[in-house]
Amino acid sequence: MTYSYNDISMYYEKYGEQSKSIIILPGWGDTRPTFDTLIQSLSLISTVYILDYPGFGKTEFPEHSMTIYDYADMIHNWIEALEIKDPVFIGHSFGGRLSILLSGYYHYPYSNFILIDSAGIRPKKTLKSWIHSKWYQLQKKLGIFLPASKREKYLKKLFQKYASPDYQALPPNMRKTFQNVVNTDLSYYLKEMQARVLLIWGEKDPSTPLSDAKKMEKEIPNSELVVLKNLGHFPYLENPDWIYRIIVAHLEEIQFIEKINNSYKGTKTNTTPY
Repeated sequence: MTYSYNDISMYYEKYGEQSKSIIILPGWGDTRPTFDTLIQSLSLISTVYILDYPGFGKTEFPEHSMTIYDYADMIHNWIEALEIKDPVFIGHSFGGRLSILLSGYYHYPYSNFILIDSAGIRPKKTLKSWIHSKWYQLQKKLGIFLPASKREKYLKKLFQKYASPDYQALPPNMRKTFQNVVNTDLSYYLKEMQARVLLIWGEKDPSTPLSDAKKMEKEIPNSELVVLKNLGHFPYLENPDWIYRIIVAHLEEIQFIEKINNSYKGTKTNTTPY
């Protein structure tokens, strides 16, 4: 299925026909097959939606660069168009970035998020990384003194040596978007998140370290953190059964709280329940 947003035809899939809905927001570059095991399990208890971001899977990238805010706005409009009522979000890595924006920046009234090894906190630049970046820029400028016949090969070698594997793997038209995404620090919006947030984190995550999780738990008002020992950045692949059990327990707790709240709203007494 597809949804049209401006000049983007966004591909998505839907599984199950339950009253409650879950939206999976994958990491950067991930598509539905990555979450296949989790989807099969979750679709037995909820309706599950998952999408392909522009440039990945079956969604083509537009002829212009995008910002992280463009992605978040696209997803919100898609949810509104499909009339999905207060879904639970499961956001991994880049999907966590989008979750932070949906709740903390746009203040859309979504009440529950599950963030798995979420990105969003820009790492501090060390002296080593600063020198590394400046040295790369200097060597690029020196390329102007080479003959035109050798300049292209020289710049290509520099790119292969200094650019990250994720950046190199992207087609040229998506590299500006990647820079927009990774250079946007979302730390400020954590304290603005009014939703309930469950943080699930691999103890040995090398990409989004456990220190990020602890900062998020501290800054997000209504949050709790589950740390998974000996797991890395992809715990839903490393131990999918474990992740499923944690999610189910969390959803059952949400449903219990909703029942209590609904029951309380229906009472006519003015006394405070103890």
